[in-house]
Amino acid sequence: MNLILFSPTELASPLLLTDPRAKHILNVLNTQQDESFDVGQINGPRGKARLIKIEKNSLLLSFQWEKDTPELYPIDLWVSYCRPQTCRKILQECTSLGVRSFTFFESEKSEPGYKMSRLWTSGESERLMLQGAGQAFCTRIPKLTLVSSLEDALPHASVEGSRLAMDNYESTKELTSMVKKTLPLTVALGGERGWSQSERNLLRANNFILTGMGTRVLRTETACIAAISILRSNMKL
Repeated sequence: MNLILFSPTELASPLLLTDPRAKHILNVLNTQQDESFDVGQINGPRGKARLIKIEKNSLLLSFQWEKDTPELYPIDLWVSYCRPQTCRKILQECTSLGVRSFTFFESEKSEPGYKMSRLWTSGESERLMLQGAGQAFCTRIPKLTLVSSLEDALPHASVEGSRLAMDNYESTKELTSMVKKTLPLTVALGGERGWSQSERNLLRANNFILTGMGTRVLRTETACIAAISILRSNMKL
């Protein structure tokens, strides 16, 4: 963690030694009493925390806030439910890359059981986004939306900007030609087995451009990271 994040409600209370953040402060950062380290408020400013005292069961910290972090990139990432481990990588790494929202949906070719993973109900998805933001030295957390189908995701698409759908088989444009499209960008990826034909038709009917990154077939998490990296190349924050 390059930036240790706290919610505003946590700031007035000691940090329990059982908290993973306390272990990181003591064992990874090797912070000693009266030393400082980088912190942030979730969706708020960055600053410094000073370790006042190591008590029997907790750490006493003081905080000094400096400035807000930049807004997230105007990219809304839609992904079909995949293997939980794949979704974990997407949540953490694409948060680090700065997408402003995730929408996960069940595609026609995805395994029905994937949406039942505890990843979505245990708070783990939120923790992964916090880790991704901390890695990027950012306090801002993407919005996460879970829906039942691609059709149910459509009302969540921005009415402004451009809509792109990644497709290895019927893409008509290279993604590199999309970097100057009107913002914000909605970027949709199918699951591990791709889009069905009816989903392609639905995407086209809702103004999505089918686009690709060449002939190589990538893992879903790799495709997400590569696509976001390409599209970010023309954006300045």
